[in-house]
Amino acid sequence: MSLLQEVLTYNQKFVDEKKYEKYCTTKFPDKRLVIVTCMDTRLVELLPRAMNFQNGDVKIIKSVGAIVDHPFGSIMRSILIAIYELQANEVCVVGHYDCGAGNLDADKIIETILQNRIDEKTLQTIKYSGIDLYDWLKGFNSVEDSVCHSVDVICKHPLLPKHIPVHGLVIHPVSGKLELLIDGTNETGDRLAANTERAFM
Repeated sequence: MSLLQEVLTYNQKFVDEKKYEKYCTTKFPDKRLVIVTCMDTRLVELLPRAMNFQNGDVKIIKSVGAIVDHPFGSIMRSILIAIYELQANEVCVVGHYDCGAGNLDADKIIETILQNRIDEKTLQTIKYSGIDLYDWLKGFNSVEDSVCHSVDVICKHPLLPKHIPVHGLVIHPVSGKLELLIDGTNETGDRLAANTERAFM
């Protein structure tokens, strides 16, 4: 049986036995918080449990390394939709130690891409389109700096309301211990953006 078939078989049982009932909630986050975090498998259950969040409490947006690298990319759009449409009034960026994004080697990734029957011509077309794959696929040297950078990108967005606090934290992927880098509660807008700039420069 394939993994997909295992999923579908289990899902039918899940629905038939009404196991979904304990997860019923609305689309609006009860704690009015949106979290940007990494897609690391260790955080799937650990992060919400370590932060004492239940199903329905928060909006969770995941990306490699919890990186917000483009002010008009899908991550930032999701944050703004969570605020303007889904009643979130606080943002929290949570990176983690031992993050795979900290060890990304663009050369190795591109080599693997070529080994998977994506030809060199395709890479040249991408380059011609103005995309630097080496820059796009690179990781970061410091998770603390990366979190501060993501907070800065969010804070500087022209559509982010000035009253929305943006926090930056790092979580340990084994113990779940949180380290606070930036408390955006008392500092919003330009003041917080300036502080985060100093933090990662």
